[in-house]
Amino acid sequence: MAVEARSNDARSNGARSNGAQPVDARRAVADAQRLVVKVGSSSLTSAVGGELDVARLTALVNALSGRRSAGTQLVLVSSGAIAAGIGPLGMSTRPRDLARQQAAASVGQGVLLSAYDRAFGSHGHTIGQVLLTVDDVTRRSHYTNAKRTFESLLGLGIVPIVNENDTVATDEIRFGDNDRLASLVAHLVDADALVLLTDVDALHTAAPGTPGAERVAVVRNSADLEGISIGGTGSAVGSGGMTTKVEAATIAGAAGIPTVLTSADRIVPALAGEDVGTAFEAQPRSRGSRALWLAHATSPRGSIQIDAGAVTALRERGRSLLPAGITGCTGSFVDGDPVDVVGPDGTVIARGLVNYTSGELPHLMGRSTKELAEAIGPQYEREVIHRDHLALL
Repeated sequence: MAVEARSNDARSNGARSNGAQPVDARRAVADAQRLVVKVGSSSLTSAVGGELDVARLTALVNALSGRRSAGTQLVLVSSGAIAAGIGPLGMSTRPRDLARQQAAASVGQGVLLSAYDRAFGSHGHTIGQVLLTVDDVTRRSHYTNAKRTFESLLGLGIVPIVNENDTVATDEIRFGDNDRLASLVAHLVDADALVLLTDVDALHTAAPGTPGAERVAVVRNSADLEGISIGGTGSAVGSGGMTTKVEAATIAGAAGIPTVLTSADRIVPALAGEDVGTAFEAQPRSRGSRALWLAHATSPRGSIQIDAGAVTALRERGRSLLPAGITGCTGSFVDGDPVDVVGPDGTVIARGLVNYTSGELPHLMGRSTKELAEAIGPQYEREVIHRDHLALL
């Protein structure tokens, strides 16, 4: 298998938004050299769940393999593990408790990957499994390793099949849905575009089937979503709905990545850049790589309250958070956990990875790092949250 390495310079003429001009999302998908595609459970399984719909999975893989054979590097974020495990475990519906979801995922992941291996293999393509939790991509060393792993797989011509590691993820370290995961993976691998496949053909002005509901062809910014109903809880076998898909497209757009949302049965025209689904234009990139992950991938384990002076230091001067500006803390957290930073008016202004436990912090707040080093020891002469691990919200 030929090795396909590509440099950042080689991709500089691609479809990514640099903030100068809006990028046509459909054209970006058609021209993408590196593309992330997400498919939901309802597009891969039977109507009631419990078994894979091999014909639908094969049709998806046939379309993606054609694109892969043409030279595009592909990352497939695939739901379906829990749904595929329902039948083998003798369940009739998707379990609601975390323990049985993890059991179903453990069984179903093997079923799902085996089906993908056969389908891609028939086209001569090799797949690789990548299972992620939030901790894998928010802690600096883990983030760097995940990025390196994807680059290696793509450089070798492998098609990574990505899913949340449902077999070990707890409520505290979950992405929550694969739509959000897909948008963050697109950012992690520096994709040119993102395609979200679901069981409806596009975003509509009201629920599909509602009299007068019309397809929303293009979303240029948040103003285009005003007055549009995007509620809903998703299918019987999935965990997301239209809300999570719009949020995912927004996250990707904030990273400069355009998105096309459509149904799985329209994957061929979507990949060709035809006028199907809903196209979400990218926005000028407004924050750094890890800051975007901290803001959108993490769930806070607690909060730290700060005074007005500290708010100014963080927002206007780009400083780290020091003990002197802290007035209180809530929750239970340890060194390295994500926490929200709250201003004196109760507004969450930032999220970051804390350097102290919730038990240590009350003894440090309001004191300078120099004072703490002299009174307690030099190990306390450090930031509560370093600015490199802090995302303003």
